[in-house]
Amino acid sequence: MATRHQARSAVVGLLYAYDLGNEGIAKFFDEILEEGKIRNKQRVFSKELFEGTLENIEMLDIEIKKHLKEWDYNNIGKVEKSIMRLGAYEILVAKTDRAIIINEAVELAKELADEKSPKFINGVLDAIGKVKVEEKD
Repeated sequence: MATRHQARSAVVGLLYAYDLGNEGIAKFFDEILEEGKIRNKQRVFSKELFEGTLENIEMLDIEIKKHLKEWDYNNIGKVEKSIMRLGAYEILVAKTDRAIIINEAVELAKELADEKSPKFINGVLDAIGKVKVEEKD
């Protein structure tokens, strides 16, 4: 049975394909998840993450851009963007525990991106999460 980490990894791949211009990737959602043996509850979880991220992508990009220091959003790698979009969605919209999401995002970055990405993604998502916590107070 697939784990939530594997489900998130598949969603990052789908978001990456979408960002490359493959806006029809959603048609292949079930096939891609079946390939990764992501079924049942994890498939439902993946679908919620993927669709939720796409539905909120403009707001997520705005939030990510607010927390970029000395970085041009257009120069960030598509894998990194996909991981940050998913992480920002889970923190801001799905309201998943910030520490869990940041840890997951860092692990995904270690697996899928270059060696500087985990620290960068950690910083951006932590800043987004801190703003969210301040808004609650």
